[in-house]
Amino acid sequence: MKTIHAARAILLALLILITTVMNAGAQKAPAGPKTLKSSGYAPVNGLKLYYEIHGEGQPLVLLHGAYMTIDLNWSQLIPELAKTHKVIALEMQGHGHTADIDRPVTFQNLADDVAGLLQYLKIDSADVLGYSLGGSVAYALAIQHPAMVKKLVLVSTVYKYHGWQKEVTDAFQTFKPEFFDQTPLKTAYEKVAPDPGHWRAFLSKYMEYGKQDYDFGADKVKAIKSPILFIMGDNDGVSLEHKAEMYRAAGGGVSGDMAGLPKSQLAILPGTTHVTLMMDTPKLLSFINPFLGK
Repeated sequence: MKTIHAARAILLALLILITTVMNAGAQKAPAGPKTLKSSGYAPVNGLKLYYEIHGEGQPLVLLHGAYMTIDLNWSQLIPELAKTHKVIALEMQGHGHTADIDRPVTFQNLADDVAGLLQYLKIDSADVLGYSLGGSVAYALAIQHPAMVKKLVLVSTVYKYHGWQKEVTDAFQTFKPEFFDQTPLKTAYEKVAPDPGHWRAFLSKYMEYGKQDYDFGADKVKAIKSPILFIMGDNDGVSLEHKAEMYRAAGGGVSGDMAGLPKSQLAILPGTTHVTLMMDTPKLLSFINPFLGK
């Protein structure tokens, strides 16, 4: 019963985030038409992978969280990031405009899709920003295709299943597709999905994968040469131990006065959760822009 309540609490938090973003977007003119340069579908690994390109400059790939669309996850950040970057936002297998295919969901497959998109766009390398599920995919991309990744920004994510706190992994085990009926998530999906009736099957596929244990391997994570900016909430569901583990693996946790500052950085936002840290666009930009601009 306790885990059911935890699952519903996480769902409620997601709904608060989505509703807040949607309401904020409704209160001002849409940013998309002002920044959108092009959009389309890339033939990648059997998918018709939907992507959008906003702005100009150094390429920056955005990888959304689970069950999200580009607009739901990034509508507030894209207009700002597009001022200085060529922002490449995509929707992963089964999400938003991108139809699902008969292929297992794995971080490795999703990372190969991102690499395929960059190849399709004739982009040799890019900075990568990933949130939650998208952060784990970004980790996998840096491991599998290291030459394609310049800098990584990882927001509230993990590289192993048990990097999440036990309350979170327990909640993952209880998630059911019907939890998300009558939600803004479903509304956004049905608005753009090629097959709106695939909603529950799409959720089931990702929820089943979300119950599985995984670990990218500490050695492979330590071998990532790209500088990494970790943006975490102090109470975001990622264990404090794993936050430290990830930062140490990226070369952090040293005495900067004696050893010098590492190329990677760690920002922990006080009083924030996995959901609410994504709501503070000015604070996120205050970390992201200097890191990418260095």
